[in-house]
Amino acid sequence: MATDEHTAREALSRWQDTTYGKAVERFPERKAEFATSSGIALDPVYVPDPASPDYADELGLPGEAPFTRGVQPTMYRGRLWTMRQYAGFATAEESNLRYRALLEKGTTGLSVAFDLPTQIGYDPDDPMSAGEVGRVGVSIASIDDMETLLAGIPLDKISISMTINSTAIVLLALLVAVAKRQGVDPAVLRGTVQNDLFKEFIARGTQRLPVRPSLRLVTDVIEHAMRELPKFNPVSISGYHIREAGATAVEELAFTLADGIGYVEAAIERGLDVDAFAPRLSFFFNAHNHLFEEVAKFRAARRLWARIMTERFGAKNPRSLKLRFHTQTGGSTLQARQVDVNVVRVTLQALAAVMGGTQSLHTNGRDEALSLPSEEAAVLALRTQQVIAHESGVTDVIDPLGGSPYVEALTDQVEAGAVALIEKIDAMGGTLAAVEAGYPQSVIEKSAYEAQKRIESKADVIVGVNRFEAEDEATPEMFELDPSIETRARERIAAFRAARDTAAAEAARSALAEAVDGTANLFPAVLAAVEAHCTIGEIMQTLEARYGTFLSPRA
Repeated sequence: MATDEHTAREALSRWQDTTYGKAVERFPERKAEFATSSGIALDPVYVPDPASPDYADELGLPGEAPFTRGVQPTMYRGRLWTMRQYAGFATAEESNLRYRALLEKGTTGLSVAFDLPTQIGYDPDDPMSAGEVGRVGVSIASIDDMETLLAGIPLDKISISMTINSTAIVLLALLVAVAKRQGVDPAVLRGTVQNDLFKEFIARGTQRLPVRPSLRLVTDVIEHAMRELPKFNPVSISGYHIREAGATAVEELAFTLADGIGYVEAAIERGLDVDAFAPRLSFFFNAHNHLFEEVAKFRAARRLWARIMTERFGAKNPRSLKLRFHTQTGGSTLQARQVDVNVVRVTLQALAAVMGGTQSLHTNGRDEALSLPSEEAAVLALRTQQVIAHESGVTDVIDPLGGSPYVEALTDQVEAGAVALIEKIDAMGGTLAAVEAGYPQSVIEKSAYEAQKRIESKADVIVGVNRFEAEDEATPEMFELDPSIETRARERIAAFRAARDTAAAEAARSALAEAVDGTANLFPAVLAAVEAHCTIGEIMQTLEARYGTFLSPRA
């Protein structure tokens, strides 16, 4: 034990003098001193006393492989996570006002929610869009819509995250086109486009094209961003929707990393150098109510991804090994009864994300089980993050639960369960083959069924739902959308088409169709189409005409 302790202390001393010391010298910490309310001085990080023999390989220290304890040497002592509130509804004008309000109240990054027609690629006047325009997000169909959405928002200073998948290549092109209109060099754009089609097939269902063409579009975006958008994350590999569909924490981790493996394989097959694109990959996880399991999941994710990138793909750049992730609190855990209790749930989930080392965070509004969140609820959700950041003390020490026998054992068990599932996917021929066969889908369906049975039998207690019910609870005032949204959107897109150069738009669509039949990256042709005033619906129709539509193997 003495030898282990000595080794751990030597490693800590080396880390303080090198990795940590250099980081602080370059980027000073938020405070000159960190201490408790009683004046107890706090070290940056604590190591087990004594350490286990495999401490260095399994835990290491912050900012060093395997990154179990954090991807940055100083973590929140240096800089807090990005407080990114997911928002978007109705029209571009109304969403723009909400974004500005959130920025004024302290949001440090925007996260754009799009309505279902935009997500799948239908214009607001398409019959498929009826009843859904502006309902679960903002309606965006053209370059003018995107310009209105981002009016007054300095794209060279504010990072923009877009939760968009099937039409990710189009929305990113729209963002680039608007940046150029603002006089902003696209090379300085910061943010993320979700662009994760595997999880749409696995868990969510807003895919438009078949699996293999969808993978081509994902890879095209990764390739283009690597070359032209060096500060932009071209894919956010998302476990969030996998968890929302009913997966366990272990399944969320396994299927998310398996999806990441699939994208890395596709990019390498394209001829891209893993160390050139891997540093820009990002991840998106859910945070549910079991605080310790969620913390263990985030820690296991970092360690496992570092090993995957090293052992499977031979990555050499330390930045390629770093799993950076955004977290959103669990929408499916929110209840329509006793909605104020949702504030407690969200606080626990946000705390797990922070103690697990997230790089950015969205906290759900208390009323989201009933409707889109009101501005009041959205601000309260933001205040929840700010209290955790500035009043709780959990940001003063890196990986505050690290070294706990319980947390370390749980981290190991979560990782082992995820590895077993990834090995099953490998045996099937990899992620692409497993998704086409419907394997992850079937696993998630079973887990969702079992979870619902536990709730209905009251084996799992849901406060206010199956225990501690209140008969006289009041229904809060819900956020109401203007019923004229769809009519106005139809009129707007009709006017947009009428005012454009029709010949130029048609020529751009024809050029895109020709590009689809070739092997070149499609992003330049899509960008040219949006700048020629083609709509999202027209661009997706062009792709669908060449690729066909997706048919589920389980239909």
